[in-house]
Parts: sequence; C-alpha cells; structure tokens
Amino acid sequence: MDFEIVDHTADVGIIAYGNNIKQAFANAAKGLFSLIAELDDIEEDLHRDIEITATDKEGLLVEWLNELIYLFDTEYIIFKRFDITELNNKQLKARSYGEKVDCSRHKLKTGVKATTYHMLKVNKCNGYQVQVLFDI
Repeated sequence: MDFEIVDHTADVGIIAYGNNIKQAFANAAKGLFSLIAELDDIEEDLHRDIEITATDKEGLLVEWLNELIYLFDTEYIIFKRFDITELNNKQLKARSYGEKVDCSRHKLKTGVKATTYHMLKVNKCNGYQVQVLFDI
C-alpha cells in the first residue's frame, strides 16, 4: 500500500508509506493528488523540477506538498509521478510528472488549500511512514 486516506473533523489527511524516506514523500504527493483528481487518466506529458529547503524533514514534507498545491493552483498541472532525487534533513530535489488539467477528460474531486502542521509525522519504522493533514 502506497498511502491511505484519513478522515478528520474538518480536513482530510493521508498516511503514506515507503521503503525509504524518498518513497514515502513521493507516495505522500501521490496521495495528495489522489484527493484532487482521479489519477488513472493522467498522462505524463510534462514535468517540473522542484527544489525545497526547510529546517527539518517535517518542514520539508509540508513545503514539498504545498509547492505541488501551488503548481496545481497556478499552472493547472495534475501530477501523477514523483521522482525524488535528493532528500536529506534540509533539502529536497525532485521531478514531478503530469499534465495540464483538461476538464473534458479529468475528474476533479476535492479542492485542497494547503498542507498543515497539525498531526504531522515523519516516522522510521520498518521503512518510513509520513502523516499529513490538508486544509480543504
């Protein structure tokens, strides 16, 4: 299982899993976009390179997901695949693949406003597990 959706009183969240932290962060991004749209029909026609810095891994997770939300909101790109090439305690570098929103083909579901710090977790236990809530 890459991720699971977690219901919360006023928000929605995900718990994402990975054999390593890069995979957990990539699966968190995939979980985010599964909330926004049905991913089955998304092509990988374009990509965006993303570099994020923060003070710790939890901050990197929030900044990473918020950058993806920003690109969705401003460039109307739905991402489907995420290749994280570098991830340490303070920096993340990744390439995200997807395509522009096409309302005739894509089924949009939930509007996600932002990633929150509420109940945020990055845990190492038989691989990695990250938990994050989104403001919807």
